[in-house]
Amino acid sequence: MNKKQNIHQLPLEFAHRPFLGREDFIKSSCNAEALEMVELWPQWPAFGLCIYGPENCGKTHLTHIFEETVALKTNKPYHLPRLEAASINLDIIHQLYEQNKCLIVENLCPEIDEEAMFHLFNLYRDQGGYILFTSNIAPARIPFKLPDLSSRLKMIPAIGISEPDDELLSALIIKLFMDRQITISREIINYILVNMHRSFSYAHKLVEEIDNVSLSYKRAVSIPIVKEAISNLSQHRQGELF
Repeated sequence: MNKKQNIHQLPLEFAHRPFLGREDFIKSSCNAEALEMVELWPQWPAFGLCIYGPENCGKTHLTHIFEETVALKTNKPYHLPRLEAASINLDIIHQLYEQNKCLIVENLCPEIDEEAMFHLFNLYRDQGGYILFTSNIAPARIPFKLPDLSSRLKMIPAIGISEPDDELLSALIIKLFMDRQITISREIINYILVNMHRSFSYAHKLVEEIDNVSLSYKRAVSIPIVKEAISNLSQHRQGELF
């Protein structure tokens, strides 16, 4: 055991579940349009919709709100299929549609079966289904090799979520701590806002690291603990964080 481990106990890993209901979504200018369009279903201008933006910006939360919206407007307790785009292949397409007229396809990226995605798109469009896609970047910027797939995806609305402002970051940080059943003071929130990198991804990583440091010392979250967490993250390569 090294000297650092002698100073304070290493934290145990405890799973925590983020709150992903409509009432838990933090609405701001950067995501209001995406939220409005998700809740507009089924009065979408096309059969599909793509929400894109940086990691941890709330795309998955919006897919859960979509699931709630479908259940509410159809009076059925739907649990919509949630598939990684890279997992879709030609063998499952027709079974997917037969069992589910609404579908969530996450993380559109170049590493997909483009022919399968092309046929999935056509099937749901032609047969009256609905698909909510998510992606880190706009579909029009993804370098697909199949021109027909690129042209199809450009036919559906694509709504981006930009990086957060201070108001949204503050609310997000509070929510991330609440998800872990931690209450922090306004003084600590203000300190975090002044010293953090302004991105959704960093906010998630910082709260996780603060929790880890707090658990390791068996002490409540304080400014010195926040300072140590920020220092720990700064020692990682930026490519790993952002």
